Amino acid sequence: MDTLLVVNAGSSSLKFEIFAVAGSLTRQIKGKLDGVGTAPHLTIKGAGGDRLADEDYPRETVPDLPAAMRLVGDWLRERHEGRLIAVGHRVVHGGPDHMRPARINDDLVRELERYTPLAPLHQPNNLAPIRAFLEHQPQLPQVACFDTAFHRGHDPMADHYAIPAHYFDEGIRRYGFHGLSYEYVAGRLAEVAPDISGRRVIVAHLGSGASMCALNRGRSVECTFGFTALDGLPMGTRCGQIDPGVLLYLLQQHGMTAVQLQDILYKESGLMGLSGTSNDVRELLASSDAGATMALDHFVHRIGLNAGLLAAALGGLDAFVFTAGVGENSPVMRTRIAEKLGWLGASLDPERNDAGELRVSNDDSKVAVYVVPTDEELMIARHTLALISA
Repeated sequence: MDTLLVVNAGSSSLKFEIFAVAGSLTRQIKGKLDGVGTAPHLTIKGAGGDRLADEDYPRETVPDLPAAMRLVGDWLRERHEGRLIAVGHRVVHGGPDHMRPARINDDLVRELERYTPLAPLHQPNNLAPIRAFLEHQPQLPQVACFDTAFHRGHDPMADHYAIPAHYFDEGIRRYGFHGLSYEYVAGRLAEVAPDISGRRVIVAHLGSGASMCALNRGRSVECTFGFTALDGLPMGTRCGQIDPGVLLYLLQQHGMTAVQLQDILYKESGLMGLSGTSNDVRELLASSDAGATMALDHFVHRIGLNAGLLAAALGGLDAFVFTAGVGENSPVMRTRIAEKLGWLGASLDPERNDAGELRVSNDDSKVAVYVVPTDEELMIARHTLALISA
């Protein structure tokens, strides 16, 4: 049996899936090793959802991502039956030139390394497993699937910053991220809501990383993310939109270094920074602490503001779609966010929302509201198979 491996390496986790290739793609194994360097925990499920592994490891056993890759690799070699024909990778930043997935070689890796300062939490970890396969299995085809590629069709006006124009040519522009998620949701909408998919849609990818994307006829026209994965909505530990003058102030008046500033913006801000206790929406919802309330109120407020921005970019709004961890699993947060969309004509049906149905708006809602689970790994597998087949 021929199989594809999909790897999605994050800052403290390693997600992986194996798909059987037999005419169509069939998910065989889905796994995640999280808590790398702190409290490593490996979870692996089979095709039917049966649990194949559920283990904790000492911190020193999995101190970093290379160790995580070795552990997962050993497990797969011992348990996985099948001929691996290719590996597909999520790569957060593809820069200005990559509008579609690309076959990986040493030259591409060197090119992608240049974008590490633009995605410091993601790019080094995305590239680590790529290098490992190039070193140990150089004959195995690898494909890079870029989170920026789906947004490369924007009108140039949307991607410019109002700074001297030569910086745009240097690559300082709005890129947008979460593209693999938005691409999957756009395709899924065409299947489950074809009357909506070709119209004006906002998709809200709400998880630890959070963003929103305006789709017109299934294509991205605007995204809350910009040059880096810091812009737009507040996230678990990332700040979201911020006045650049704040950064100048911190540099000049507090004497911060670039590294200190990067740590604050990427690791100490967002829901964690506002609440002072947690970056997990579930924990914040269960808390009566004033900081937790502030964090969630701010999150909902900024989503509402950005929905207005994206609706303006579309010239109106026909549908709003929730996806990713919070969007798919929290009826409470969907209710709170939908209230902010009332002026656009959105109205939820409480029973549909609590049940997590596909359409959670009521029949009279002028803006249809949907919950569409995302599947970035399947999107990567599709791209990988298409490229190696070609």
